[in-house]
Amino acid sequence: MNNNYCLICEGKKKLINYKNIYICNNCIKNINKRYYNKIKKKLNIFFYPKYINKILDKYVIGQKYTKKVLSVTIYNHYKRLIYNSDLNKNINIEKSNILIIGKTGTGKTLLAKTISKILNLPFVIVDATVFTEAGYVGEDVESILTRLLQVSNYNIKLAEKGIVYIDEFDKLSRKSKNPSITRDVSGEGVQQSLLKLFEDSTVYISPFIGRKHPEQNMIPIKTKNILFIVGGSFEGIEKIINYRIKKSNEIGYDSIIKRKKNINKNKTLKYINTKDLQEFGIIPEILGRLPIITYLNKLTKEDLKKILIKPRNSLIKQYIELLKLDNIKIIIKKSFIDIIVKKAIKLGLGARGLKVICEKIFKEITYNIDKKKERKKIIMNKKIVEFFFKKNE
Repeated sequence: MNNNYCLICEGKKKLINYKNIYICNNCIKNINKRYYNKIKKKLNIFFYPKYINKILDKYVIGQKYTKKVLSVTIYNHYKRLIYNSDLNKNINIEKSNILIIGKTGTGKTLLAKTISKILNLPFVIVDATVFTEAGYVGEDVESILTRLLQVSNYNIKLAEKGIVYIDEFDKLSRKSKNPSITRDVSGEGVQQSLLKLFEDSTVYISPFIGRKHPEQNMIPIKTKNILFIVGGSFEGIEKIINYRIKKSNEIGYDSIIKRKKNINKNKTLKYINTKDLQEFGIIPEILGRLPIITYLNKLTKEDLKKILIKPRNSLIKQYIELLKLDNIKIIIKKSFIDIIVKKAIKLGLGARGLKVICEKIFKEITYNIDKKKERKKIIMNKKIVEFFFKKNE
């Protein structure tokens, strides 16, 4: 994060450093003072949903709907922590965990990492594929809370207010619809184990990652106020959605979808519901604890172009800065962006495809740097991309 700019408007005037977050006076004035003072005192946070969304826009291209959902959910998470901390309140506001569905390279992990940059609460990202049911080879789900405790510097109260992002959640889907004599220890078994984390419970965890030992002092963690965000690509779920829609149209029940005769294939996820997820292999008990379901649209050609050059941490900006250290000036032409995007689309990896293509090109440029030669500028266009790709064939 550049400390010379306001985090919200990117201006430079009258910056205030608060908890290593820089914000200008104008942005502070636009924030409701009553809630600002209350939240600042208890949680060191002063962002409304629109401000959270504005920061996400600086790093993540497109996906307006999901960014809006995340901005509101995170803001409500902070408010819920404040409200529930008041013992005089008669109503207990429950948390709303989130499920994010989107293809590889659409921005699930990037959204999670960006959120972690703007939060003053402990935040961890874990991969669901490393977990197995308790008692089997692999990590127990309780290690999620151990990681959260570690990033909280073993402050239990702080860890109990944290946020967890579980990636590759779709890999935990039930392996078969039919009962089996063997246990599904890395699928449904892990889903069952996650239930106690997602709901209001007290979990006793080891202070260190690894297998539990009888002589260890276990630490109690309350999961009541820990917000869980889970994400996955859910490959093949579009077929389930389309089959349900087709069946509904034939029977004539779903009048809303029936009126939409031509459904955009790139926006199939818009019609997803819990029945589709159950069909995919997510157990109903888990879905009951993930009340917010959102999705990421497939990135368009224009989205990919913007991803290359627009975000604060865009790939092109990163390479320009790296080569600037060698006194090499990079000039980017439109034809360069166009061909990179074209090749990335063929790979079918979304935004990750952009990095794969760029790495091949800038690797060659970096390798041929000669310290003895006089520094000069390099013009990046279509010809230079074709040259390097032809050279590597």
